Amino acid sequence: MNYSQQTINELKRKAIQVRSNILEMIPPGKVGHLGGSSSIADVMAALYFHTMKVNGSDPKNPLRDRLIMSKGHAVLVQYACLVELGYFPREELSKVKTFNGMLQGHPDMDRTPGIEAVTGSLGQGLSVSLGLALGLRLDHSSSRVYTILGDGELAEGQVWEAVMAAPDFKVNNLTAIVDWNGVQATSTTKEIFPIENLEEKWKAFGWNVLVIDGHDMVQILDALDRAKTYTEGPSVILAHTVKGKCFPFAEGKAKYHNASMTEEEYQTAWSCIEKMKREVEA
Repeated sequence: MNYSQQTINELKRKAIQVRSNILEMIPPGKVGHLGGSSSIADVMAALYFHTMKVNGSDPKNPLRDRLIMSKGHAVLVQYACLVELGYFPREELSKVKTFNGMLQGHPDMDRTPGIEAVTGSLGQGLSVSLGLALGLRLDHSSSRVYTILGDGELAEGQVWEAVMAAPDFKVNNLTAIVDWNGVQATSTTKEIFPIENLEEKWKAFGWNVLVIDGHDMVQILDALDRAKTYTEGPSVILAHTVKGKCFPFAEGKAKYHNASMTEEEYQTAWSCIEKMKREVEA
């Protein structure tokens, strides 16, 4: 499909705002998952502000699309989107990961509007999503389910049980998205648990496989649209991304999987935000 430059630029601005919100949640000295949240920020912006049917003023609308953050440690990026859509007040961002706030370190469907499942114990999100997709089909609903997985998470066996099952049920309302950034908690995925031929593996199990640059908004939108129009079964988008994208001191570094920033790094991060804003407006 063709997308107007206005649409692309607006979504780029949304992605910048999402990263700004992430920074707001983890000021200097506060530990948070900067790396895996910022790597998937562009995809999340496309989902929440373009592709998905969602409404912050009616979070339980049965006609809504569902998003499951299977890599639940990166939920900061989901909060960063939900706050822009009015699911909760902006002042909640400063209370993230505290007993006084509704935004916990991992997704909590009981405390946070817009969260569809409790996740964070890696490997379970795709199974939950498959169940949701089947339930929606039984209800003759047009709603869709999107699942965000980490590439390190793919080492979990339960992921592949769901990968095998979904095509058997021909769930064409399910789209998995793999944040393929090559870095996990302590090192690269290649060093810790290499999974070769990822594209071929998903194809072998019967998925419609789409491989994209996860920071190219046109490719992201095209893949999401192609997944929606595929009717034979589930789709997976393998999104090549950079851990810590847009923050040079964090890019590609396992250290920033879950860490606190120094004051200098934090100021550098905000400078990067301002630079990105200027580039979009140029």
